[in-house]
Amino acid sequence: MNNGLKDVLVRGTAWGGKLRLFAVRTTNLVEEMRRRQDSFPTATAALGRTAAVGAMMGAMLKGKEKLTIQVKGDGPIGAVVVDANADGDLRGYIDHPQAHHASNSLGKLDVAGAVGTSGHIHVIKDLGLKEPYRGSSPIISGELGEDFTYYFTVSEQTPSAVGVGVLVDTDNSVIHAGGFIVQVMPGLADEELTRLEQAVAAMPPVTSLLDQGETPESILEWLVGEGELTVHDTMELRFRCQCSDERVTQMLVNLGEQELKSILEEDGHAEIVCHFCNEKYSFDKPKLEELLVQAQSKTSP
Repeated sequence: MNNGLKDVLVRGTAWGGKLRLFAVRTTNLVEEMRRRQDSFPTATAALGRTAAVGAMMGAMLKGKEKLTIQVKGDGPIGAVVVDANADGDLRGYIDHPQAHHASNSLGKLDVAGAVGTSGHIHVIKDLGLKEPYRGSSPIISGELGEDFTYYFTVSEQTPSAVGVGVLVDTDNSVIHAGGFIVQVMPGLADEELTRLEQAVAAMPPVTSLLDQGETPESILEWLVGEGELTVHDTMELRFRCQCSDERVTQMLVNLGEQELKSILEEDGHAEIVCHFCNEKYSFDKPKLEELLVQAQSKTSP
């Protein structure tokens, strides 16, 4: 459905550096998340919208920095969680990916109804310091674009406009996914702010633009005017989970001697399923006994 187009992020500025802009096409990675969780359309839309913001917020980081976004509303899909870093790696999951939610009165996916209209967005940034940065803001609509607009303005004191969208096919697969963030830098004149607000208000949905063949660059040009955009870099995005045999094995060892003995006595085996990618890691009795020895050696004087 995506004609083989790669997932990309474009970062740029406009209007003499008074606007900072990001736009993404995230169709493939959102489809990968959907496939791994077998999520239903409204849950896919909520995860995809959050992932688009995560990709763009990841591009605001440097080096080995990384972040986690948690959307915790009171709707039936539960929490939406996305991890991202500065290299374009993303992963995400939904608590209840198959929670069904009917379309809204306009016949559109009711993301607000699925997410809920009460709750909070939390952003945790690992900046390599002793303590991670934590920001949060209330959910104001549940549509997520408006909620992240509010988050940037309230929690990070950066006036912003956020647009995100996911178009899902009748077989539940993702046809298009993407979004944009425009941030106002110091020095923007009142008439320029009015012009930006009018452009954002008049803009068609992101998925409509992608469906018409628009690119992340042309979506940003749509907002700021042809010839006004300066692209600083373009980065490929990809779904990538950090789970592995080694990490899961270490996690089991870290459970400690008593917990491993309890698993051996009660079940005789263990199966760990990664929240993010749904990968299954199985440990039979001999392997668990081996891990028990490792755990005992860690605790012995």
